[in-house]
Amino acid sequence: MSPPSTPPIVAGIDLGGTKLLGRVLDPTDPLRALVEARVDTPRGGPAIVEAISDLTARLDAESIAAGHGPVAALGVGAAGLVDLAGVLRFAPNLPSVVDLDLTSALRGRFAGPIVVDNDANAATYAEHRLGAGRGARNMVLVTLGTGIGAGVIVDGDLRRGSAGFSGEPGHMVIDPSGPPCPCGRHGCWERFASGSGLGRLARDAAEAGQADRVVALAGGHPDQVRGEHVTRAVAEGDPDAIDVLARFAWWVALGIANLVNVLDCEQVVVGGGLIGAGDALLVPVRNAFRGLVLAADHRPPVRIDAAALGAEAGAVGAGLLARDAIARS
Repeated sequence: MSPPSTPPIVAGIDLGGTKLLGRVLDPTDPLRALVEARVDTPRGGPAIVEAISDLTARLDAESIAAGHGPVAALGVGAAGLVDLAGVLRFAPNLPSVVDLDLTSALRGRFAGPIVVDNDANAATYAEHRLGAGRGARNMVLVTLGTGIGAGVIVDGDLRRGSAGFSGEPGHMVIDPSGPPCPCGRHGCWERFASGSGLGRLARDAAEAGQADRVVALAGGHPDQVRGEHVTRAVAEGDPDAIDVLARFAWWVALGIANLVNVLDCEQVVVGGGLIGAGDALLVPVRNAFRGLVLAADHRPPVRIDAAALGAEAGAVGAGLLARDAIARS
């Protein structure tokens, strides 16, 4: 009997609006990085292709130098609409990037298999395989950051939709007369339940003469209040900030209830920067959810849990998708 083969060396890159995070995954423990590097995200499609190519070459060289071997496959999780062919069709947080064929552009620069997918899909895959969603058959990952991303697991498989564009609930319109969204519409869920939405709620409170501690953390300027100032004040126990976060939690729960009504998932994993607030956010979300989801008393309980893998989930998931591409090939 031949000995079991060691999984190949793969790299995952998380392409975000401000940074590129690259990781070479440990074949025996994918949550551990053999090599890791971060660079700023440049502006424009050609510059992004160059940056990803240079980062891949750096990861490969450092992996070889450390004795781990060359990178055999590359996964990229990109913030935006990525179709099934790996073309980044639209990226709100990457100005002027439209219809960028990352897969073809990188194929001329990297010899191994390449997988390009949405960043939230990659993070969802990692959380389902290795994180808070392990063992769930039907789950949704919702990432609360500057905007809202999501990924969907149905019957144990990552689902991308007919074009690859599934998992964009941040642009569910929940108030047609609500604030304008960068997507061009009004009242999208992420205008209320993202970090930007939390900042807007806090600024409204400041204009009403509340949230003094939050304003102080923003340097005394109400118009400079952001979501991070709220979460810092909550950690200090400020009652006004706790009240703002509770109102914010209701909007988060509203969108989650809509997702559960549509998908009938058993678990919702909440990630992104705002999950750093911990139970101060999750407890009021869970409480509000029961009053918003259809027939709460007549359906099995739905778990709402914090993501486990943090900011590295996108890069880890991209690497896992690359490993799967090797298996398929």
